[in-house]
Amino acid sequence: MCDTEERHDPNQSRWSHLRNILGRRGMFNQEDFIPDESILDCMLNDLKILVIGAGGLGCELLKDLTLSGLLNIHVIDMDTIDLSNLNRQFLFRQSDIGKPKAEVAAAFINQRVPGANVKPHFTKIQEKDDDFYRDFHIVVCGVDSILARRWINGMLLSLLEYDSDGKLDQSSVRILVDGGTEGFKGNVRVITPGMSACLECTLDLYPPQVNYPMCTIAHTPRQPEHCVEYIKMFLWEKEDPFGGLPIDGDNTQHIEWIFNSAQARAREYGIQGVTYRLTQGVIKRIIPAVASTNAVIAAACVNEVFKCATQCYTPMNNYMVFNDVNGVYSYTFAAERNSRCLVCSQQPRTLNFTTDAQLRQLIDHLQQDPTLQMKNPSLTTMIGGKNKTLYMTNIPSIEQATRPNLSKTLQDLGLEDGCEVVCADITNPSAMRFILHFTNIIITRKRKLEAGEEIIESRKRVLLLSETL
Repeated sequence: MCDTEERHDPNQSRWSHLRNILGRRGMFNQEDFIPDESILDCMLNDLKILVIGAGGLGCELLKDLTLSGLLNIHVIDMDTIDLSNLNRQFLFRQSDIGKPKAEVAAAFINQRVPGANVKPHFTKIQEKDDDFYRDFHIVVCGVDSILARRWINGMLLSLLEYDSDGKLDQSSVRILVDGGTEGFKGNVRVITPGMSACLECTLDLYPPQVNYPMCTIAHTPRQPEHCVEYIKMFLWEKEDPFGGLPIDGDNTQHIEWIFNSAQARAREYGIQGVTYRLTQGVIKRIIPAVASTNAVIAAACVNEVFKCATQCYTPMNNYMVFNDVNGVYSYTFAAERNSRCLVCSQQPRTLNFTTDAQLRQLIDHLQQDPTLQMKNPSLTTMIGGKNKTLYMTNIPSIEQATRPNLSKTLQDLGLEDGCEVVCADITNPSAMRFILHFTNIIITRKRKLEAGEEIIESRKRVLLLSETL
């Protein structure tokens, strides 16, 4: 994987700190670690890192990675620079407002750090195929979106390859180092796909998103957030201000329209506090950020990347939480794999429903279950050897055609006990499989079995009594 021909001279004083670590043994090295300066050359020239996110955490990651000798980096981010970013995202200047974060961050690092080769991608992570992600050795995630984390977790798991005996091919593993911050709290985790707990194994650790009661939003708003949610949930679809386009939290025209409409509703109900920043925060679910927390979490992430890349020290096992609200506190624990994990166990999940349950109830379960938390699931199945679309959300014409299915019962849709339901959702690049079990059929069978046993016992008693007489 690494070409040992030296293109960056590891003997230069610039990398002396790395040479001291990799060129000799220390008391904390792994037992099988063999000091070799070729490791440094490999790290400087051949190791490829993908950084997802070029915001508050992403800026810190890019700075720390390149100053640690990890020079070959790709950074991907779909966002543009806003004035509010400048207080903590130090790679940007006022003249950069409106420009893509990835491109500006890459240009700044390449200019500031000699030898750095950072390549930007101004796009969504979902628009890159598996060959793109297969080209990297380590992926570092520094985003504020649980959805993006779940998607990249699923992508890296989909890259895994197994031999005919079911043994994992280690060369197909792409390590994921994930960092996240919220105010004065943060966390770092190291995920080795196929070997350690994946993100979905501990999905219930993430707090649920704040949701407001529908009746309050529609009829009795009391907070500025209620006004913004009303525009988002009702007025956008009703007035259709941009010709059928969905809300884009990164489109300033969309945010401006929602902001003005929310202000008008707030004035109607005498509510204060609807600002442009609050509007953007509600629409994009923006998480508050503190620069010092970003710096700590980024440093911890890069420390783990260095350990994984060089194998000189044992990586963290495997989840670290950080809190400096009152003093400084950190704790590391080993998150365990979930044998029922829908994504990494490669086993379908069982769904228990009655035959008279509606398809809408099944979809609600997929969205509300803390271990699933799907966003817009589309469902298909096989009936009579033919594929049948039960409900699809991402294509408007098919969504409209399958919408009546939502109010139909599972039995009316032709679903049978033990059938497989395939689900596609934006939280995962791969389809997920479920096995449907009808609990009332199982109960009926059990009752029939018990009734049959009672009849047999009754006949035995009659026969025994007749023989006695």
